[in-house]
Amino acid sequence: MADEKKLPTRAQDFSGWYNELVVRAELADYAPVRGCMVIRPNGYGIWERMQRQLDDMFKETGHQNAYFPLLIPQSFLQKEAQHVEGFAPETAVVTHGGGKELDEPLVIRPTSETIIYSMFAKWVQSYRDLPLLINQWANVVRWEMRTRLFLRTLEFLWQEGHTAHATEAEAEDETRRMLGVYRDFMEGWMAMPVVTGRKSESEKFAGALRTYSCEAMMQDNKALQAGTSHNLGQNFARAFDLTFQTEAGELDFAWNTSWGVSTRMVGGLVMTHGDDNGLVTPPLLAPIEVVIVPIYRTDEDRERVIAAAMKIKESLGAWERRSPARLRIHVDAREGIKPGAKYYEWELRGIPLRMEIGPRDLDAGQAVLVRRDTREKRPYPLDTIGESIHELLSAIQDNLLETARARREANSVRGDVTYERFREIMDGDGAFVYAGWCGSGECEAKIKEETKATIRCLPDDEFRSAVAPTSCLRCGEKSVAEALWAKAY
Repeated sequence: MADEKKLPTRAQDFSGWYNELVVRAELADYAPVRGCMVIRPNGYGIWERMQRQLDDMFKETGHQNAYFPLLIPQSFLQKEAQHVEGFAPETAVVTHGGGKELDEPLVIRPTSETIIYSMFAKWVQSYRDLPLLINQWANVVRWEMRTRLFLRTLEFLWQEGHTAHATEAEAEDETRRMLGVYRDFMEGWMAMPVVTGRKSESEKFAGALRTYSCEAMMQDNKALQAGTSHNLGQNFARAFDLTFQTEAGELDFAWNTSWGVSTRMVGGLVMTHGDDNGLVTPPLLAPIEVVIVPIYRTDEDRERVIAAAMKIKESLGAWERRSPARLRIHVDAREGIKPGAKYYEWELRGIPLRMEIGPRDLDAGQAVLVRRDTREKRPYPLDTIGESIHELLSAIQDNLLETARARREANSVRGDVTYERFREIMDGDGAFVYAGWCGSGECEAKIKEETKATIRCLPDDEFRSAVAPTSCLRCGEKSVAEALWAKAY
């Protein structure tokens, strides 16, 4: 049972609020190995629903699941220079096995490009073997120095898609298509609006030709990189001799893409929707959508109310099978716990709808439904309770997205912004700042050094300002691109 001690407020200590909420809502806990986490059933239930939906979306776009080894020969990472340079500080290396020193050290996968493309090179001979569309659900290890549950841990769960194509245009289409799949999922299921766009050269994936990302605003106005999609060009194909015979009979290197999202999304869900009372879970991802809390004082009332609650659950389950509502219902029939304590616990855990039902409600042929997002509380007739629940869950899902999008836009800054004003914003509450950039890596590095803000992406057309900025935020030279700047997790 959750501790009834109040959480820190978001305004007082957003970081402390997040850390304590993740533990108190029983999403995850700290593991014995520093920097690792144990994902508890409440948190894993959310991840499972994310995984199921994304897996369906991947398969609808023609991808198949496979699995590749956790251990990668160290020499594989060294074959692609940019890749090994980018990941070398984060790798965990196995040097001994079976009581003996290994002939070659093995890297615990930080990502799987190298081992997957070495296998692709065995499987692909002709243009007829392309495109090759593979996805893997796995864990990875990156030796992070500063960790936080879900957001950045030594080991985390993710999916990584890897594909091979005959042309650069096909690879680019795949890269952008999968970025769109991520956006559809994040907005449609997580109710978390994102800005999509291309990463700058300094922020792109090690070894990629181009990297695109989904950037979401958390309630402290920091950005969360929620998903990335990479056009790898022919870099890995050249490193692993991934060649194919073209339709014209010539030999060419394949064009590769990779793309991934991780359990970091659970942290993004918490920071996008949570409030000072706890977690707020979008209905489509909630392991429990409706919790029924029976209210009674006497044994006679208890028997009657719990029997009614179980009957309601059964009827809603039957109603579920006739519709796409996907209702997941729990009856909290625990004894020795007052209804108020149960309300507190289920609010903390973010259950979208709470149903309260007692003898008087049964006599009146009604039940009280309480929305987690707005905390609105009102009675609904029992004879149409299934339809009412379905409508409310849909309204909650929509409201969470609309609220998050409105919050993002209210904390976005566009137009002419002086560098002095930009620094004030970043030293204060933060924001998404859309401003000009000269394209210089030196300017980008200086802004990061002086403000801790980075280019989150060069936004896609739909997110750009109506009037394009003409000068660079820092140096004042001619702008070559509009950049989205923010502090980030």
